[in-house]
Amino acid sequence: MEFTKDGSVDLRGQPIIASRTGRWKACSFLLGYEAFERMAFYGVASNLVVYLTTQMRQETVSSVRSVNNWTGAVWMTPIAGAYVADAFLGRFWTFTGASLIYLVGMVMISLAVSLKPLHPHCTADGDCAPATRRQVAFFYAALYTMAVGAGGTKPNVSTFGADQFDDLDVREREIKASFFNWWTFSTFTGGLVAMLVLVYVQEEVGWGVGYAIPTVGLALSLVLFYVGMPFYRHKPVRRSTAAGPARLIGRVLRAAYANRGCQLTGELNEHGTAAAVDGKRLLLHTRGNFRFLDKAAMVSDTDSETASHAPCTVTEVEEVKLIAGMIVVWLVTLVPCMIPAQVNTLFVKQGTTLDRSLGAVRIPAASLGSFITISMLISIPIYDRVLVPLLRRRTGDPRGITLLQRLGVGCLLQALVVACACLVEVRRMRVIRERSIHGPHDTVPMSVFWMLPQYVLLGIGDVFNTIGVLEFFYDQSPEGMQSLGTTFYTSGLGVGNFLNSLLVTLVDRTTRASVGKSWIGDNLNDSHLDYYYVFLLVLSVANMALFVWVAMRYKYKKEFLEDNGTMGTPEAETEMVADGKVTADSPLVVERDKVEAMHVA
Repeated sequence: MEFTKDGSVDLRGQPIIASRTGRWKACSFLLGYEAFERMAFYGVASNLVVYLTTQMRQETVSSVRSVNNWTGAVWMTPIAGAYVADAFLGRFWTFTGASLIYLVGMVMISLAVSLKPLHPHCTADGDCAPATRRQVAFFYAALYTMAVGAGGTKPNVSTFGADQFDDLDVREREIKASFFNWWTFSTFTGGLVAMLVLVYVQEEVGWGVGYAIPTVGLALSLVLFYVGMPFYRHKPVRRSTAAGPARLIGRVLRAAYANRGCQLTGELNEHGTAAAVDGKRLLLHTRGNFRFLDKAAMVSDTDSETASHAPCTVTEVEEVKLIAGMIVVWLVTLVPCMIPAQVNTLFVKQGTTLDRSLGAVRIPAASLGSFITISMLISIPIYDRVLVPLLRRRTGDPRGITLLQRLGVGCLLQALVVACACLVEVRRMRVIRERSIHGPHDTVPMSVFWMLPQYVLLGIGDVFNTIGVLEFFYDQSPEGMQSLGTTFYTSGLGVGNFLNSLLVTLVDRTTRASVGKSWIGDNLNDSHLDYYYVFLLVLSVANMALFVWVAMRYKYKKEFLEDNGTMGTPEAETEMVADGKVTADSPLVVERDKVEAMHVA
């Protein structure tokens, strides 16, 4: 019986047998949980703007802002959850506590829309009285309780799933390359059920039933998660690494500043030539970006004599470089993160003005979001099973294309989403003028399915962007900081929602002051949502150009893995060959090729 090579342990901290644990055997339980959890989340998020405007009587801009702020909080709280997991409790126990808070929030939301004292009184024809302060307070307390719970579950359950694959095992590392694709597949399967079934139940049967179903589903998903406990692998908490990213950055910056007057010549400090020290894999030195940080690892005679001025190691310097590079990439993904924020807000409001009849059935506007999921569920297997192998043969990269190339394609597709939304809105406004439609509740004689291309494109774009961002930040995070690295992904979505909330507010106030009428008014039939989409399109195109500039200068992580001679990411190895540090006949590359050839055989 062979133990795992990466130091994974069981829940009691004992070495764990590789053949009996981890891999897809363990991940099947996690994928099941994720599907149910996403059904619960999207069951609330997809139709929240409709509930706020119809049941709580909020204005359009106010409801959009409320949804964006809550969604932003859902994606920002994982920063705290990831820190607690990496520094103190580990992913499993952090998830366990947070999932119970999440469930409490869902129960509170179900009560808020079911019990008469907790929601506004509505007549049979759908008119509702304004919500009282107590009702508003309880409803938002429920929403933000759910957001706090999501902070501990979201960053840890996906990284916990990735931990089920041994990076030091050639076969498992190859299988892991598909993990985030299928993780997102399960995520959007749950979202599809929410948008096709739960949204319809909420509007046609009742909000109480529509929220009770995902609450029960979430409870069942937790049972499913704990059934898989015997098969899980756990990564030991590295307190020295996870608890001190700020301390690490400060130490490297202080050392680099202290050596600011020195020339970068001679040897850089590292703990010998082994692939790992104290179970932690070493990073190879990179040239190019943030070179001034290399001075923190300069070795001098005075360093050996004075322990208090000991230089940082190359690995420590490279970890700070990785964090700095990830921050730069994160900044240029913020504008693309604003595009999904339109789906549950302006896209839904836009859809409510159109003809939503399909035979005798009236489709909820929020259900159009299901086409994002459907197109994504179709695209993921095509990408993973068809496109990647084709590109792999052409590029030699196991992923087919590099991580940032994948993100670049996603940015392009999301810009096209905004362009489609703009063209649909231009046509909608033309129909409004031709038919002399002005009332806020008047239906525009134009099928809601005109909006279908923007939803389909967004789903295809998510295959490249959403999955790509998640994989990029997990892959490029320093060892022991993967949960914190994943929060780059979640915080990007959070900040994207906050930015969209800010942008909507600024556009609303500016246009009211300048032209006397908001582009995003309560009456969309007498507004100019098309102008707002044009503005968003200009931002997207400008950001895409900036992203390309950043991607061309990014340096990928380069790890030394002693067991099979690889050097971390395929992108990093390509760079090393291009830099002349490694050639095609170098021992590291030759050994890697032998191992992969044996595996293929």
